[in-house]
Amino acid sequence: MTDLAVATPPSAAKPPRPGAVTMLSAKEVGALLKQGDIALAFGVLAILVVLIVPMPPFLLDLLFAISIIFSVLILMTALFIAAPLEFSAFPTVLLIATMLRLALNLASTRLILGHGHEGTGAAGGVIEAFGAFVIGGNYVIGIIVFGILIIVNFVVITKGSGRIAEVAARFSLDAMPGKQLAIDADLNVGQIDQEEAKRRRKMLEDESAFFGSMDGASKFVRGDAIAGLLITFINIVGGIIIGVAQQGISFSEAARSYTLLTAGDGLVSQIPALIVSTAAGLLVSKAGVTGTAEKAISKQLSGYPKALGMSAFVMVAIALLPGIPSFPFIALAIGAGLLARKLDRLNAHAAVEAKAEQVAGAVTEAAAAAEETMASILKMDDLKVEIGYALLPLVNPENGSDRLTEQIKGLRKTLAGEMGFVMPSVRIHDNVQLEANQYVIRIKEVEAGIGTIYPNAVMAMDPMGGQVQLPGQHMIEPTFGLPATWIDAAMQDEAQLKGYTVVDAATVLSTHLTEVIKSNMPDLLSFVEVQKLLKELPKEHQDLIKEICPASISITGVQRVLQLLLAERISIRDLPTVIEAIAEIAPSVRDPRMVTEHVRIRLGRQICAQHTNPQGHLPIITLSPHWEDAFATSIVGDGENRRLAMAPSKLHEFVMALRERFEEAARQGEMPVLVTSSPVRPYVRSIVERFRTQTAVMGQAEIYPKVRLKTVGSI
Repeated sequence: MTDLAVATPPSAAKPPRPGAVTMLSAKEVGALLKQGDIALAFGVLAILVVLIVPMPPFLLDLLFAISIIFSVLILMTALFIAAPLEFSAFPTVLLIATMLRLALNLASTRLILGHGHEGTGAAGGVIEAFGAFVIGGNYVIGIIVFGILIIVNFVVITKGSGRIAEVAARFSLDAMPGKQLAIDADLNVGQIDQEEAKRRRKMLEDESAFFGSMDGASKFVRGDAIAGLLITFINIVGGIIIGVAQQGISFSEAARSYTLLTAGDGLVSQIPALIVSTAAGLLVSKAGVTGTAEKAISKQLSGYPKALGMSAFVMVAIALLPGIPSFPFIALAIGAGLLARKLDRLNAHAAVEAKAEQVAGAVTEAAAAAEETMASILKMDDLKVEIGYALLPLVNPENGSDRLTEQIKGLRKTLAGEMGFVMPSVRIHDNVQLEANQYVIRIKEVEAGIGTIYPNAVMAMDPMGGQVQLPGQHMIEPTFGLPATWIDAAMQDEAQLKGYTVVDAATVLSTHLTEVIKSNMPDLLSFVEVQKLLKELPKEHQDLIKEICPASISITGVQRVLQLLLAERISIRDLPTVIEAIAEIAPSVRDPRMVTEHVRIRLGRQICAQHTNPQGHLPIITLSPHWEDAFATSIVGDGENRRLAMAPSKLHEFVMALRERFEEAARQGEMPVLVTSSPVRPYVRSIVERFRTQTAVMGQAEIYPKVRLKTVGSI
């Protein structure tokens, strides 16, 4: 029988004993410390260890050095940052620095009280150096210097920075609602986007939280100063008692040794505390100042060379006083004077450059104005009325005859209420190339209507369509093409007695303008106007628009649907219903014409009400089955390519029959609509609009169920 040897991995060969402590290698410890959160946790734990475990003098020296360097780092950071929020972690850093100093105070106190009788080196080399070098080995001087540092730190710096932090926190919190409203206002008017608004709100929240934290953090500095004072008193009194009572040394020797050590310890702890307090004061006093402290201070102090000049003059005056050493004051006066002169030259040079930039800006603005003039030449007016020189009194407000302008303003309001969107402004200007009493209406610079009116006369028309039997200038009325006569204004009463309709010149032009606008409304409904209409909808319909645009239909598609409705003089004032109808059909139908047919069905009640006569009936002329079948069989193509392909002779026959029926209805005093089946309605309308623009063509599905119908005839 053969034995098989199985290789066992080292990890499996010697498993750790239960309860054994596994030691981490130096590499593993370094990897752990590279993680910021673990390193911070170790640092805080180390501070707590210092509070509990006695420290040897050499380790205490290292920790004192770390405390001093840490305080200097905090001060330099506060000096070099451009805005307080860049050092938003300062309250946390201040707490850690305070805990470190207090822990070191406790550790040094343990050494001073336990080994102070051995000499000035009992608490480490740093404390001994401060005691020997800074205060010259004289503990009285050390106590005085320490007291002065306490006063400077506690009474001056800490109290001032704490007050600034308190006021800044209160004002920041009070101003927060107003700043939030300002951000919302900028967002609503479109000055900033959503991301910029979020960034500003986050900055506002951080600023309020920072100043609130600084208000509380200033109490750390005050508490540190009080603790340093109490620790110093305890060390001196406790050290003298221990030295005399327990160690058996003389009172003077105990007072000298323990006081010198305590003063050195106080200086070692209070100098970093003073540095951190200065950093806190710089940080809270920097609110409202942008840039590093050096740039902000130098920029503001160097902006007034006269102040430096006056300072130099005062130093010269002080140097001339009896008994005053003149050299330092004269030297400083010369330096301040030279600096003031240099700054004055720099400011003058900067003023010249600013003037040059201003001139260059003026030249640029002039060039831009010239370009703008060229752009204004190319700009196209949507609506324009050109008048001859004899019609200028109609728009002259100086003599109170500005009736035409007032009528056009009223016309725009009326059309906005009737059709659902505000018409473009009408530009009126004179044209010397026109005849004296002539006017031209232009839609996008293209002539859309022309006529002749007389400001000092009135137009008389026969409602029955006959010629007016009064002396005057006979012509054709420009709006509807009916016979009309311009008569003298003195004959107006006589014309009204004969049953004629009398209108003045301004009314003739405004009426003509109304019909031209109604006939060209699709061209006036631009993409920009559609966007304005959609933005003014309630929020609920705004959400619906976001759902269908551009997933199912684009904004230009919505514009095309609205234009098709306006082409048949259907009001789009009920825009929410139009959008709902588009949302119903747009996912399955892309052709704007088919979408419009569905929208018309939803607007059936409105369309029927628009054509109802004063008696409350909807007069209709129906299309016979013969013509329904003729139109249905003449439609060729599929989908969006469907079109009407009817023989010209057949079309002529249909047009003649249609004209005959509608003329007969007109003689009966009716203005009926033509009713067809819904599938053929668009194609019938395309034929009717060529010779009877104002004749409405409705599909059977558009007729509101509760409307009362009156059949006038059939084709």
